[in-house]
Parts: sequence; C-alpha cells; structure tokens
Amino acid sequence: MTLDALLSPRLSLCNLAGSSKKKLLLNIAQAIAEQYPQFDSDTVFNQLIARERLGSTGIGEGVAIPHCHLPGCEHPIGVLCTTDPAVDFDAADRQPVDLLFALLVPEGHEQEHLDTLAQIAGLFSDSRVRDKLRAAETGDELYALAIDSSAAA
Repeated sequence: MTLDALLSPRLSLCNLAGSSKKKLLLNIAQAIAEQYPQFDSDTVFNQLIARERLGSTGIGEGVAIPHCHLPGCEHPIGVLCTTDPAVDFDAADRQPVDLLFALLVPEGHEQEHLDTLAQIAGLFSDSRVRDKLRAAETGDELYALAIDSSAAA
C-alpha cells in the first residue's frame, strides 16, 4: 500500500501535544475520531494501548510506529505527527520520540499490516527523511514531505 493511500493532510499533525506516551496516543485517537466519526476515540485509544502493552512501538532514532487492528476498520488509516517536546516511548535505544506514524488496519489483514509496517519503518530508517519531517512547520508540509520521500524511496 502506498503512503498516499494511508495518509491525508488532515491526519498529518505538527507539534502534537502530549506530555506522555498515553497522552500522545489519546490525542492521535481523538484526531482519528474527528476524521472518521464511525470510530470512537476511546476504542481507538484502547486498541493502541493494548498493542503498546505487548512491547513498545518505539523503533529508535526518536521514531515510533504505534499500530493496531481496529474492529470495523475497512481500510488502513495512517496518522503522521511530530511532537515538541519529544516524549519517552520506552524505545529500545532509550531516545525520546518526536516522530510518530500511527497505523490502524482492518482485522484479519495480517500480511498487509506487516508489509505496511515494513514500508513505514524503511522510510524512517533514512536520517535525511527524519530530519526533513522534523523540520516541517505545518501539517500540509509534513504530508507533502512524507509523500515525496516515500515516492523517492
């Protein structure tokens, strides 16, 4: 699945507020519920937290990819955000996270889920891409940089 099929400018958020991992995930869940009213923010939040309890989705270098299966979800949904300040996400490298890509996928689509996670992780493995995304000042700019970077990858 291409990044532009997962992401929208409305779910590309610069300087998302949140003083903790839980608060960030709650704010992401609320942003999703605003754009997709069929989803309750509490349900989205609980699914993200349940996945996080299995192990941190902080992948290192200040990046996290929180993800979960969401009942009633018909197609994958992505949320890209930067935070200021960075937040402890229990990442293996112990670096705080300031760049997140949340991914919600339909139940029963495990291979698509894994393939999409790998694609996102690959994009964030490039320090130049991370630096560009962190420098974005608006959601539209963040979205455009992400789409351009994924097309170039």
